Amino acid sequence: MIITEMSRQEIKELLTRASIGRLACAKDDQPYIVPLRFVYNSVYLYSFTTVGRKIEWMRENNKVCVEFDEIDSTNSWKSVVVTGRFEEITKEHGDERNMAHDLLNKKAEWWEPGYVKTVIREQERPLAPVYFRIAITETTGHKAVKER
Repeated sequence: MIITEMSRQEIKELLTRASIGRLACAKDDQPYIVPLRFVYNSVYLYSFTTVGRKIEWMRENNKVCVEFDEIDSTNSWKSVVVTGRFEEITKEHGDERNMAHDLLNKKAEWWEPGYVKTVIREQERPLAPVYFRIAITETTGHKAVKER
């Protein structure tokens, strides 16, 4: 097996296919990572969730990254990391919010797990929808390929 860098085209193709990414954010030197559904659209990743730790932390520190992967086996995989800035899409951003909804709606069950009943420490969390995008500042990708 050899690990090599992915080309810009390979990165773009993986981001276009992917639906689940792992969103990483941080607050007070403490990292936090969660799986979410994303849609890639050229210079942005769009997503949807409800208010919770990740949104609270990203509102304080908008620097985030998202990891996507495709794993066929231990020696055949691809991994892309997107670095960027969190940008909340509020109701005041009507056209952008509608576009985010339309893009996400093209994927099956796009609203899960963001908009399902959530009970934390025996307390039900209110379902307050939050649309957001990640403004992409950098992408990197690596893949494992079989040695010839």
